[in-house]
Amino acid sequence: MTKKLEFPIKLIYDPEYKGWVAECLTLYGCMSQGKTKEEALENIDKAIKAYMEVLEKEPTGELATRKVEVAIP
Repeated sequence: MTKKLEFPIKLIYDPEYKGWVAECLTLYGCMSQGKTKEEALENIDKAIKAYMEVLEKEPTGELATRKVEVAIP
């Protein structure tokens, strides 16, 4: 059975690259790019699928969040 999930995507034009950067806002570090918006969206779709495949293979508990205290002078 195929799951249908929705992810918020931020698209930004990068003038240096001369194309679009797509970032999945809910999957840390999941980004892609393309010369057109459509290409960037197709590529982020592939990146999200790959990201999710990796998460499925991780042992339970390995991806638990942790709190870290940081002292700022």
